Amino acid sequence: MSSDPRDLYQRGVHLANRGRFADARRVLARAARAASAAGDVDLEARVTGTTAYLLAQQSDAVEGERLCREALARPGLAPETLAILHGQLGSIQMERGHLDPAADSLTRSIDGLSGDPVRAANMRMNRSMVNMRRGRLDDASADLLDAEAAYRGAALDLEADQAVHNRAYVRMLGGDLVGALRLMQGVRAPLDEESDVWAAINELDRAEVLRDAGLVGEAERSLESVARTFARHGARQDRAEAEFHLARSLLNHSPERAARVASMAARRFRSIGSDGWGMRAEAIKLRAQLAIGRVDRSGAPVATPRALPRTTTVADVADALDAHGHHSDAALLRMSELLARVRRGADPQTIRVPRTPRWAPLELGLLVHEVRAERARARGDERGVRRHAAGGLDLLVTTRRAVGSLDLSGSTTMQGLGVITVGLSSAMRSGRPSVVFEWSERARHLNQQIVPLRPPPDPELAADLAELRVLRVDDGGTDWLSGPRASLLRDRARERQWSATAGRTLNDRIELEDLRGELDAGEISLSYVFDGVGLGLVVASAAGARFLSLDWHGVRAALRGLRADLDMAASVRTGPVAAVVRSSLDDRLRVLSRLLVDAAIGDGDGRRILITAPGVLAGIPWSMLPGLNARAVTLASSASSWVRARRSAPEGLATAGFAAGPRVARGDEEITMAADAWAHAQQLHADAATADAVTALASTVDVLHIAAHGRHAADNPLFSGLELADGALFGYDIDLMTRPPQVVVLSACEVGRSAVRWGDESIGMTRVWLHAGTRCVVAAPVIVADDVACELLAAMHHGLAAGVAPSEALAAASERTGIVAPFQVHGAGF
Repeated sequence: MSSDPRDLYQRGVHLANRGRFADARRVLARAARAASAAGDVDLEARVTGTTAYLLAQQSDAVEGERLCREALARPGLAPETLAILHGQLGSIQMERGHLDPAADSLTRSIDGLSGDPVRAANMRMNRSMVNMRRGRLDDASADLLDAEAAYRGAALDLEADQAVHNRAYVRMLGGDLVGALRLMQGVRAPLDEESDVWAAINELDRAEVLRDAGLVGEAERSLESVARTFARHGARQDRAEAEFHLARSLLNHSPERAARVASMAARRFRSIGSDGWGMRAEAIKLRAQLAIGRVDRSGAPVATPRALPRTTTVADVADALDAHGHHSDAALLRMSELLARVRRGADPQTIRVPRTPRWAPLELGLLVHEVRAERARARGDERGVRRHAAGGLDLLVTTRRAVGSLDLSGSTTMQGLGVITVGLSSAMRSGRPSVVFEWSERARHLNQQIVPLRPPPDPELAADLAELRVLRVDDGGTDWLSGPRASLLRDRARERQWSATAGRTLNDRIELEDLRGELDAGEISLSYVFDGVGLGLVVASAAGARFLSLDWHGVRAALRGLRADLDMAASVRTGPVAAVVRSSLDDRLRVLSRLLVDAAIGDGDGRRILITAPGVLAGIPWSMLPGLNARAVTLASSASSWVRARRSAPEGLATAGFAAGPRVARGDEEITMAADAWAHAQQLHADAATADAVTALASTVDVLHIAAHGRHAADNPLFSGLELADGALFGYDIDLMTRPPQVVVLSACEVGRSAVRWGDESIGMTRVWLHAGTRCVVAAPVIVADDVACELLAAMHHGLAAGVAPSEALAAASERTGIVAPFQVHGAGF
């Protein structure tokens, strides 16, 4: 190894840039001794500056800043050296969270490096990060574009790709998740291959996108993994930043844990002198403590409220954040405290809500609307509550209207959960059917309002999905997507689909009178609403509408064990235990029927029932409830979507296609019996029933029936699948179809299930088909015995082929065969 001080310095910088901090410091120590011996004061100062930066990253930012200032004070330094040192000082100030001084130091560095575009680009990269944290996204983007151009001009493609990646992060901060994903996807591979630390840094940014996309569980697992990687490399600052972002994510659904993780991150920041970041972590901890005890729309009991942090403590941290340039963090903390105070009964006259600044991120804008709505509630102004809550939802839809992907649409519900809950609670307090229905539709319509623009065919995405099918066959475990290759393909396939599926237009939301005008005699709509505390129901028909308050505690008790009873009843059908299991299930179904439907329908002539239900009621086999026996039932994601689908219904169903996957005991018999009902039917058996063949068949028929084993992936619902001859037909395959069938029948266990996210957002195979354009889907959320599926669904097809609506065909088949099974119709079943 060369002993030349300049060679040693360059090697130390290279090691530092690759995240090998300990090796870099050892090489830089040799470079410092060699530079001192050679009397090269400029090189010695530059080595000191780089060492100071590494010290700030690893152990002591205060000492790092002192060393850097000491180097700047040395006499006789060249202007270029001074500029480099100002840049290193600015980088340390940035890491400490001192944003305004950091911006000043970095600007001085950039101005002094006008003759060295690459070094100036390095400083622009850092200044862009400062401006991101200050909310100056246009300035950050401009710096990154200049830096990328400089790097490309010097043939430094890796550094240029990093600038592109950072521009993607700016887009994410601005709410453009699709644009962010598109940019990140284009440069991810070369950056990840450079080093473990670079890969971890990029994964940290990507985890934030996953969180904002609503895939919170995956994002949090990624952040935990990233933190461990940084810990192995001694990158304490980066490790603490990963913990900070983990706490920020947990804030939305687990405030107790968020407070613990944020407290740990704050201690870690302070131990290395990064006090600005420490204040940011402290703010997350305080926000978590302010959130404990809030309404939980997951259906879990509301946590017991704790004493709020002292107002003086909150004010001190917020003031310190402002002093460091973290104005968004300060505003979010102050607004969180106002929300907690007004919910705890503070005099609304003492709550002063400041105007939302132009630079406010979406999170702050939504919180301001929520605080104003809660203040109106405290004043007794229920109209004001709903006006402010609706304003928050309008802001959210305007911001997210470019998102067309089904996965990403779930994030809209996540971000709007606060204002949705406030509006729903106010509507239920009013007791007015029209108001409750309006908010029922607002809550459900939020993630369905955007009409997707179908993406063009993507051969690379198709190839990735094909390889994933093979991996799924080779690994039958539930965690098959966690393998290195499967994980890479999963991310690449998902992100390509996210980027390609844009929003085309917005669907209209109907009012209660519109729905009543659409309902025929004998049709009843049941719109269930849940605000985290109570369950309500709007019953509507052509004759009128009414609102009912329901016993949520009783419903929740009956729901416990429902899935287990359904699975056991399907699996144990003979012997002495079968009667016991069936009796337990029947008792549970009678209780649910009494609590949910009997009072609403009674003995009236409601022969067709439209149901819209929140996520807490997901998994109920509505068609098996005694009160709905022999009635045609359809489950719609919203009444608005049902009306749209009904108005655009085709003249009739003429053609049908059938496919049987492997290892289904009566699969071939089932599709053969069902196909006999149709004059024009195509069948795929055995090896012919591949994913490509079924996809091609789906685009040529009005009705598609698949008899196959199914798997529901709770963490990755769009990787739920139907097992075909060559592997799984994934949700992503379906979502990319350009012409899906009008009706889809899924004779497969579990694929009727949905993963419930954020109270109302449910994603599963049924929702995937509906999002792709299918009008209705027949599926079961639990295990169904093969002989039950075979006989019931074959009988249903005779009705479908005769022109009977799917919901009526299923109800008639159940009555004719005497089979009561959990199959139900989703979408526009009549």
